[in-house]
Amino acid sequence: MLKTLKDFSVAGKRVLVRCDFNVPVDEKGNIVDDFRMKRTLPTIKYLIENKAKIILMSHLDPESTGVADKKFTMNKIAEKLSELLNMSIAKEDDCIGPEVEALSDSLESGQVLLLENLRFYKEETDNNLEFAEKLSYLGDVYVNDAFSVCHRNHASITGIIGFMEGCVGLLLEKEITALDKIMQNSEKPMVSIVGGTKVETKSKFIDNISQIADTVLVSGLIKKEIDEKNIQLKHPEKIMGPVGDLGALDINKESIKIFVEKIIAAKTVVWNGPFGKFEEKKYAKGTLAIAKAIAESGAYSVVGGGETIEFLEKQGIIDKFSHVSTGGGAMLAYLSGDKLPGLVALAE
Repeated sequence: MLKTLKDFSVAGKRVLVRCDFNVPVDEKGNIVDDFRMKRTLPTIKYLIENKAKIILMSHLDPESTGVADKKFTMNKIAEKLSELLNMSIAKEDDCIGPEVEALSDSLESGQVLLLENLRFYKEETDNNLEFAEKLSYLGDVYVNDAFSVCHRNHASITGIIGFMEGCVGLLLEKEITALDKIMQNSEKPMVSIVGGTKVETKSKFIDNISQIADTVLVSGLIKKEIDEKNIQLKHPEKIMGPVGDLGALDINKESIKIFVEKIIAAKTVVWNGPFGKFEEKKYAKGTLAIAKAIAESGAYSVVGGGETIEFLEKQGIIDKFSHVSTGGGAMLAYLSGDKLPGLVALAE
């Protein structure tokens, strides 16, 4: 049984929160999309209101781990976070060490400290236990609110649990509840929509979800791979790809009509991955039609995957979905029936 944030009394305690602030940044390190940051605000605000001393840690993806690339410093994250919370927050230039420990010890109730990028240390992705122990010196309670990296065996996700008491944050709790509803309590008919490419990364998900879904709509490239490589799926009769050229840059009108009919009739929809080369407006018709059909269906809808979310934000329709997951790979892994290391560590 996973402990949740509300199982703990946090007043006056140093609460070390693993967030996911790995947001898209431009060449100058400016934030392009703050979706993930906004999603973890309820946890941070809850801790502020309950007089905790809050230490936030995250990664921002450098080209290679273990390199302190200035483009991926957390400075811009601190500025944006300060703006979103409407308060000043402290930013440290490291994430471990005596100076950081001293700063975490000196925090007052309701204050927020953001640590430097965890992946500036290779030990983070190596799940180095010495590094995990040094992180644990910064808090009295550990909170995992980073669903999108729960499928990773990293020091700040799994290793740290060996050194301190931990629980799930409000966002992580919400993610699990939404995905469990899909797997255990979904209203029928249920439609699963699997876009993007690379069937090998999605075949396990397709197999698992097709056991409960009535229809699985897949992109042309995924259908093409299934056909060409003769991939054996458990419920091939439920798998439906577009008609016409499977390698086309967008799905055609006939395919849109068939897909939309299936979606409109659904009571539950789960969607991961775009259809076609949606980055170019002329090839975005299929993905947009799918998005609008889900919104209009009134179904319980769960959507995930960085590209899909980016698309929905640009179209201004992200709030039309019941649950928007912060995890792409983690969402697929969870719905594939995999045990996520981050959740296993907390449960143990």
